[in-house]
Amino acid sequence: MLGALDISTSGLVAQRTRLNAITSNIANMSTIVSENGEVKAYQPKFAIFQTDEDAGYPQGSAGVKVSSIETEQIEPRYKFQPTHPMAIKEGKWKGYVPYPNINLQREMVDAMEATRAYEANIGVIETTKAMGRQALRILA
Repeated sequence: MLGALDISTSGLVAQRTRLNAITSNIANMSTIVSENGEVKAYQPKFAIFQTDEDAGYPQGSAGVKVSSIETEQIEPRYKFQPTHPMAIKEGKWKGYVPYPNINLQREMVDAMEATRAYEANIGVIETTKAMGRQALRILA
């Protein structure tokens, strides 16, 4: 029974990390970073999951863990704003401001999916606790 709790807990942690990446993307939809005088749009992040053999049963079931948080390397959305203080000063995109190319609808769908997975793991934990209580009642 503790293995089931470990598996569900690993799912909770993984989905929380995924939600943190998603909320970071949504919060930075208009963020323009200036690194060493170079104007650069915020790059969205996403979580990579992998199986976690430490959380699970010896019979083959396993938990999940976040192996890494990756940065999506995509072309920014350029908007012509020559008077903007962060507008590119020279080159092909002179007068344009690079904005993050983040799709709000996709981020919201990902957030809903992560939330549902989080809720499902909470449901498994509640069911496991109820089964444990019932087993104790039977034994007592």
